[in-house]
Amino acid sequence: MKLGSLAFRNIFRNFRRSLLSATAIAVASMSIVLLYSLLGGMEQDMKYNLQTYSTGAIRIRNLEFTKYERLNPMHLTVENPETLGQTLYKINGVSAISPRIGFPARIYKGDATFNAMGLGVNFETEGNFQDLGDAVVQTGRLPREGQNEALLGYKLAQEIGVTVGDKLTILSTTAVRGTNAITLTISGVAVFPFPALNEKTFYAPLDRVQYFLKMPNQVQEILIKTNEAASASQIAEIMRGWPGMSAELEIMDWKSIDSSYSMIEMASTVYGIMALFFFLLGSTVILNTTIMIIYERMKEIGTLGAMGMSGRQLVTLFFLESLYISIIASFLGVALGMIITVILQKTGIDLTASMEGVDIDISSVLYPQLSLKSTVLVFFYSVIVASITSLIPSRRVRRIEPVEALRSV
Repeated sequence: MKLGSLAFRNIFRNFRRSLLSATAIAVASMSIVLLYSLLGGMEQDMKYNLQTYSTGAIRIRNLEFTKYERLNPMHLTVENPETLGQTLYKINGVSAISPRIGFPARIYKGDATFNAMGLGVNFETEGNFQDLGDAVVQTGRLPREGQNEALLGYKLAQEIGVTVGDKLTILSTTAVRGTNAITLTISGVAVFPFPALNEKTFYAPLDRVQYFLKMPNQVQEILIKTNEAASASQIAEIMRGWPGMSAELEIMDWKSIDSSYSMIEMASTVYGIMALFFFLLGSTVILNTTIMIIYERMKEIGTLGAMGMSGRQLVTLFFLESLYISIIASFLGVALGMIITVILQKTGIDLTASMEGVDIDISSVLYPQLSLKSTVLVFFYSVIVASITSLIPSRRVRRIEPVEALRSV
């Protein structure tokens, strides 16, 4: 007797029961695929945001700056950034460099004042480091080097009540611990993909910020991007031993600077455990269904036993039924999860409303990332867990005597 074909036919003998089991496995598989796709999207998004807007893949600062960062130590600078940048470009794996000056500021507009964060960048070279194209600058244009101009995040512009062409007076503390003010004309309003930049940040030309903060030929930090294949930690190690690199500079890779990405990596482990519980939950339906099948098919079990089928063959028969259901359901669940993910990869998930006031390095529109490796693992994982679960009640069949099975009907 061919147990495989018999088990396959049994699936359709009670289609509703089989459909219930398959639905539970399919929903669990689909949910896990979507969960891992969403997590992969968050991981990629956070990595991009950190390396583009916050830390770079590698950050160079004065050795003492981080220690006194809360005190706004504008005098702890990196000297001669252009000369240092030319040296850094000689290191294999370095793809872009962004010298920056970040500073807290008070914005005066009429009788009102507003807190903000200024960022001095070189707009002529910043295009290699971050996207400041039309998708970001939605009104006006980028500031020009040598001009007292600023680019504002749109929420900051709304809060102040200004638009392109208006002027702002900025007050801040200089590198010599004095106070200075400068008036900037708004050249553009930007909608950054990174929500935090829209609320409090304005960009200004690096040379004008250096003049304003009394930092000639100095910057606060140099952020470095690396090629995809390059290891940031290995390049950072090379830089520390690079000839001419000052011992007064702190060189750190992005994972050592910010713990946010580590939280995402830790979340991957947590979600893996959650995935196991999802499958176990789905498997309880298989478990319950198989137990029901055993009691409902006692007469059939007794008949098969009387015909000479051993207990081991009966267990195999029930196991194969569950295995077929698991394979079909897992395939459909994973396929549905992949289709939904592909659609969301194009449309994105708009988190703008839920990200209000949340200080986390995630973009307002999140694009899930489908991982083929994770998807294949989910498929085999769901098949194995669901199939093995069916063995638990199926083993009871081995202990049922044919005579007892026939009497129970």
